[in-house]
Amino acid sequence: MTDFPPIAFNRAAPAPHFPWPNGARSALFIGFDVDGETAWIGNTPANGDRLVTVSHGGYDGRVGIERILTLLDELKLKATFFIPGWTALAHQAQCVPIVEAGHEIGHHGYLHRRPERGAFEAAREEIDRGFEALDRALGVRPIGYRAPSGENFPELLAYLTDSGVTYSSSFRDDIRPYRHRLHDDRPGPIEIPVNYAFDDWNFGMTSRVDPRPIFGREAVLNLWIDEFEATHSWGGVTTMVLHPQVSGRPMRWHLLRDFLRHVAARDDVWIATGAEIARHYAACEPTSL
Repeated sequence: MTDFPPIAFNRAAPAPHFPWPNGARSALFIGFDVDGETAWIGNTPANGDRLVTVSHGGYDGRVGIERILTLLDELKLKATFFIPGWTALAHQAQCVPIVEAGHEIGHHGYLHRRPERGAFEAAREEIDRGFEALDRALGVRPIGYRAPSGENFPELLAYLTDSGVTYSSSFRDDIRPYRHRLHDDRPGPIEIPVNYAFDDWNFGMTSRVDPRPIFGREAVLNLWIDEFEATHSWGGVTTMVLHPQVSGRPMRWHLLRDFLRHVAARDDVWIATGAEIARHYAACEPTSL
């Protein structure tokens, strides 16, 4: 039987209290995971022979990315796009406009393979190839990272730090940013924690190989508004995990627009990219610890 010492897995200090800019009560972080086909082949290579299954991810390049950029332009909002390196290379013509529109690019692995502690070299290769591909396809070296399949481990967190990653947006254990403490006691990246309720994949994606119910507009919109309003009242950050192959679909595009309009109508919410939130946290950190 595997046993674990009764010590918290996350060694980071509690999230400090600091003011949001311009008197805002909370922050909204709009993050898109532009997985493309990697969501379907990264952890299941056999899907490479299943063209209909993989076509779910192909929607990103054919429709989803362009529609999401249109929405953000309409609402005059900036977002962070976490893009696997393979996606940036395979759909370069669709990803370049993300950069040209002034949105932030984040690291999301290379082939969206889930990091495993027992395969550290493979996980490190995913990081290195992701950086190389994003530089080659888009001319950027990201400072933000979202873990493919939402997973991480201590040695990988340290490698991300050594590779110049300033912030992560993967963990689900807080409602405010905090700084990781690495296994060797060095300070690690700033974490902008995720709220799983704002992962659109949970409500709008199903397939033959991963069947799940699809939720309608009112169920999701009401959930998002209620969760946002409660997070806002607590002074937290509402971090969204969105996918063009989900929220770039017609009804869900309108659903996302309605939610973003609801938030943007307030004058006490700071809508910011991950890099902006991380910079603000770092500027406040000396007086908040």
